[in-house]
Amino acid sequence: MKTTLVYAGIAGKGFDSLKQGMDSGWISHGLASLSAYAGKQGFAVDLIDLRALNDWEHFRQELLVRQPDVVGLTMMSVDFNPVMKAVHLIKEARPETITVVGGPHPSFEPQSVLENAEVDYVVVAEGEITFTNLLRAASQGNRPPERLLIGIHSNLDRLPYADRGLFLDEWRKFGYDMQSPEVPFVDELPPPFVTIIAGRGCIYNCSFCKPAEDFLFGKGTRRRSVPNIIGELKELRDRYHFNSFMFHDDCLLEDQKWCQGFVEAYRAEGFRQPYFCQARADLMVHHEETVALMAANGLKGLFIGFESGSDRVLKFLRKGTTRQINLEAARVCRKYGLTVWANYMLGLPEESKEEVLETVSMLQEMDPDYYSPAFYTPHPGTDLFDYTLEHNLSLITDYDSYRRNPTELKIKGHDWEFMQWALAESQRRTPANQARRTARRLWNRYGDPHKYVRKVRRMVGQAAM
Repeated sequence: MKTTLVYAGIAGKGFDSLKQGMDSGWISHGLASLSAYAGKQGFAVDLIDLRALNDWEHFRQELLVRQPDVVGLTMMSVDFNPVMKAVHLIKEARPETITVVGGPHPSFEPQSVLENAEVDYVVVAEGEITFTNLLRAASQGNRPPERLLIGIHSNLDRLPYADRGLFLDEWRKFGYDMQSPEVPFVDELPPPFVTIIAGRGCIYNCSFCKPAEDFLFGKGTRRRSVPNIIGELKELRDRYHFNSFMFHDDCLLEDQKWCQGFVEAYRAEGFRQPYFCQARADLMVHHEETVALMAANGLKGLFIGFESGSDRVLKFLRKGTTRQINLEAARVCRKYGLTVWANYMLGLPEESKEEVLETVSMLQEMDPDYYSPAFYTPHPGTDLFDYTLEHNLSLITDYDSYRRNPTELKIKGHDWEFMQWALAESQRRTPANQARRTARRLWNRYGDPHKYVRKVRRMVGQAAM
């Protein structure tokens, strides 16, 4: 059985886009986990990463060379069009190839994928076990008659570590000089850099995520044990000599005991590499002692889902936080020298201009190190998506618009010029804050006072020339 996995994440930057930021410099943990599990069961798996190719003709040529018996493709909603294009080219080049589509979007809207007769199977939820069972059945000439296959929520400690070599080998094949599997995205995280996932799922109930996430991972959170995570980090240290990493988990801080156990084990194994993780503002405020412990042992920054500066909007989103909690979380970060990566949304359903301004003023008051704004995008499978349909609020007419970037309004009732102004204003720094941020960035990059001073002098000298 020749099995090829396809990563079609080109909706944002297109072909030939590797190393161009977060969405173009990281692996797909879903495919890396599929490959690791299938490989452990004796199946050879390779990868075609569209980000490393030149165009669709390049993809067609790769198919003709590899002649795969099975192709598995992962799909978020924004990937719908490139995945369907890839499926068509697969069937055109090799009609007998078995095509399998899985990932978030098929888990939330399987019928939209099953409508394409060129898709042989759709896997919903987690696919490691189900996809490998399909490979085994196909290799024995006993393919299942049902096209819709239900994934199995496995014990995460029993899964092998993600197969990062699947991506690294593919990238090097196409001439990309990659020393580590992934590309760092902030100065605080020096290369070589990797990402890791400690758990799947979330116990909270935000209307813009739920119940879709429950469909994908099951209710609640399943977390890998601390020894399992430390074992993977030790393997990554030996193989890639990483200097920094990031947890992908939705909310690592939800389990205080786990975090405290991780810090103890991380320190005991001699790790000193800095890392980032994601957190909820309320957990940071209510468990400041855990934040302090992690900050003293490698944690350098937090992705925080502030979402809005309006208490009414936060309640509407079922976020479970307030504007005051958001501001206090930013202060906790400053207290312990942690970088603040602010995730927030503008253009929400029925959000007033006054409420948008509350978000703008909140951002200006907390002065985050990095801004990650989005014009709210209603994603299938969520309660807020259903709300936008019920009230005829959605402006989305094509899957390409499911990108969260603030390049177009997704909800009716908002003024484009005002929203553009609010977007820019939410990221405006005072001259003093800008100078402080520049100094902090240079300090993080050059490490000690002497290097920092020399760099500043060079910059001043170049400016005077």
